[in-house]
Amino acid sequence: MNKTILITASILGLIAIILGAFGAHGLKELITPEAQKSFETGVRYQMYHAILLLFVGSSSLIAKKFKTVIYYFVVFGTLFFSGSIYGLATNSLSAFDFKAIGFITPIGGFLFILAWSLLIMNFSKTEVKSS
Repeated sequence: MNKTILITASILGLIAIILGAFGAHGLKELITPEAQKSFETGVRYQMYHAILLLFVGSSSLIAKKFKTVIYYFVVFGTLFFSGSIYGLATNSLSAFDFKAIGFITPIGGFLFILAWSLLIMNFSKTEVKSS
């Protein structure tokens, strides 16, 4: 599972960098400044959670059962939260009305909250040896 988490984290980080550059340069003339700011929020949260997964996948302080659930919460949280923000920010460029699925943005945010809460639960149950 650690390898899967680390590969996923790397892919999410790579995509965040690509989308960040695309948003800053490719979309600059195509969407409003407000939409650009929203797009940047999606990129920022995607990168935060890619970094979280790098930590989760490489830490021996997190129990396997917590790692698995955190992994799925973060992956689906990113798809729902950042993905829906990307769609909403670029809504004017698409024939599909992303406003129809805008309700999944807070679901993604809630999944992020659950992932971080599980991390807290894991650490509260973990005995850390002092050196």
